[in-house]
Amino acid sequence: MVKEVSDHSFQEVVLGSELPVLVDFWAPWCGPCQMVSPAVEKLSNDYAGKVNFCKVNVDEAPETAGIYGIMSIPTLMLFKGGHNLNEIVGAVPESSIRAMIHKAL
Repeated sequence: MVKEVSDHSFQEVVLGSELPVLVDFWAPWCGPCQMVSPAVEKLSNDYAGKVNFCKVNVDEAPETAGIYGIMSIPTLMLFKGGHNLNEIVGAVPESSIRAMIHKAL
């Protein structure tokens, strides 16, 4: 399950998580974001209990998007221990996202 995160909940949900967290920075009007979303949903089921998955709508959470320098979407960031370990910008296949997750586990 992918959880929606806002500017107000990002600190607690993402940075405060004991598990690694994959964050999908997206917007509803973004075509490539819609292409990546099913892969993120599938991976959230595959890694349930091992990795948390969140979505940040950049239009509704501009402060968080600004802090992390989101210039293009979709941007996928993997956080562990409150730190950004890795990121992928643009629409990529599920296998690329899975490889990024494996590095953090």
